[in-house]
Amino acid sequence: MTNKYLYIATFGCQMNVHDSEQMAVLLAGSGYQVTDDPQRADLILLNTCSIREKAEQKAFSELGRLMLLKEHNPDMIIGFGGCLAQHMGKKVYSRAGAVDLVFGTHNIHLLPEMVESVQKERRRITKTNFSNEIRSLNVFAPPLPGALTAFVSIMQGCDNHCAYCVVPYLRGPEMSRRPEDIIEEIIKLTQYGIKEVTLLGQNVNSYGGKAGFGCNFVSLIRRINEIEGIERIRFTTSHPKDLSDELIHCFAEIPKLCEHIHLPVQSGSDRILKRMNRGYTIGQYLEKVDRLRKICPEISITSDMIVGFPGETQKDYQETIDMMEKIRFDSLFSFKYSERKGTSACNLSDKVPEAEKKKRLKDLQMLQDFHTQQKHSALEGNIQEVLVEGPSKNSVHDMTGRTRSWRIVNSKGTTELIGKRVNVEITRGYLHSLRGKIVES
Repeated sequence: MTNKYLYIATFGCQMNVHDSEQMAVLLAGSGYQVTDDPQRADLILLNTCSIREKAEQKAFSELGRLMLLKEHNPDMIIGFGGCLAQHMGKKVYSRAGAVDLVFGTHNIHLLPEMVESVQKERRRITKTNFSNEIRSLNVFAPPLPGALTAFVSIMQGCDNHCAYCVVPYLRGPEMSRRPEDIIEEIIKLTQYGIKEVTLLGQNVNSYGGKAGFGCNFVSLIRRINEIEGIERIRFTTSHPKDLSDELIHCFAEIPKLCEHIHLPVQSGSDRILKRMNRGYTIGQYLEKVDRLRKICPEISITSDMIVGFPGETQKDYQETIDMMEKIRFDSLFSFKYSERKGTSACNLSDKVPEAEKKKRLKDLQMLQDFHTQQKHSALEGNIQEVLVEGPSKNSVHDMTGRTRSWRIVNSKGTTELIGKRVNVEITRGYLHSLRGKIVES
């Protein structure tokens, strides 16, 4: 049998990365072997993101380069999937005529039969309908050899309808997986050597809320904590309005739950938060941060921020800066507001000029860099537990891993340490990583 090669270009979030892993598993059953070289590929898939305009531009730019390969290999099949495909549907063909297949976020499980139909019938296929059941969520994707960490999707979709966000329209309404299926998947992952899992969902805090499983997010974490072989548990992303006291206390009560939470705030202005339809005030957010730090003083808190949302005045922006000074996040993902068609924010007036958005973003990022550097410098001399994941990219003499608080640490060591949790004394705090030396337990 002749080898068939699959190349997948992935854009966007961790959930998309996991979706791509599942695509590869599904197509392996049809004889496709994953390659890192698109020139070898018989099938090219782009798994796209539409959360921001930049992600959309990157996807089409990459598609343009990949379509050139089809001129030399007319039998090559190009598929366009993910959130941007869900959003555009058949309009993709008018922008990229070489695309053969467009598939949305609920149709990943149909990939093998769609690809086969394109091969046999040489006609375009478009599947972007929503389903009451997302069958691809239960596709088991074996980790790469030697991997220690893995993503596990526990739900998909969102019911919040924030004014700027396209997720509810592209991923559909919130749907949770059965807890038994999640537990079974994690047990399988331990058999491949996985020691750390990250639970994925658009809003993990609301897991199981409308599913009738009798299992909420806290109950699920407690069950995962009992799985032999799992040493660390992480999750993302949390919505502040659904962060319960019960979940906050988990950081003190569940040994395997890592001391890190990603809690997107988006703005420091109550007026803007109301326009965004976020469902909380800055006072309520600060109260939850205070409770997190009281329950778990060593917790790392990271967040998302949007600058230049429609109607954001200099006063609103200054309130965001003031809030950052109060909280001092460990790190931050920050973006200029990007208008997405179909969202309610498109109808808002008082758009912020592009130049002003750029200036505000630059100033905000400089402040966050200062806070992050301070946090990292303060760790010098501390002992941190690090799960050693493999050789450092920067030196053949170094190993790299992460602390429980999600910080990267590089230290001298050998490959014998891979997979072990070691104590590391932090000797230097840099902006994006820590330097340390391994000490006796």
